[in-house]
Amino acid sequence: MRISALLVAAGITVASLSYTPAAQANVDQLVASMCDYVINDEKNRLRKKLKDARVKLRAIYDGVTCNGNSLVRTAMINNAQDVGVFLVKQLPRNTLNTAEADGQTLLQWAESQGHGASAIAAEITSRANE
Repeated sequence: MRISALLVAAGITVASLSYTPAAQANVDQLVASMCDYVINDEKNRLRKKLKDARVKLRAIYDGVTCNGNSLVRTAMINNAQDVGVFLVKQLPRNTLNTAEADGQTLLQWAESQGHGASAIAAEITSRANE
């Protein structure tokens, strides 16, 4: 019992010491780059950035916003069809069908904002009906 408590305490100490502001700066830089690539419809650069950072999109999607919008919404707003379709293909269906912060799913939002006829919305519909 005592050994496990010591291991837990040691683990917490190591974890707290391993956090550095530089790590946070790297995360901020990754998010800024991702937003830039989505806005400019640069699918290949986005894919490379995720690969180089060894990050799975589905693992971070919920925590990334660009100007208050999710990555898929940002793609629709900026008519970034290639990136938007790529994003939709990478995300699990339940993420596509889950309501975001405003209570609307991606498809509901797309239709209410006039993006319902986009290739991104078509891909969301296709994935939702799989």
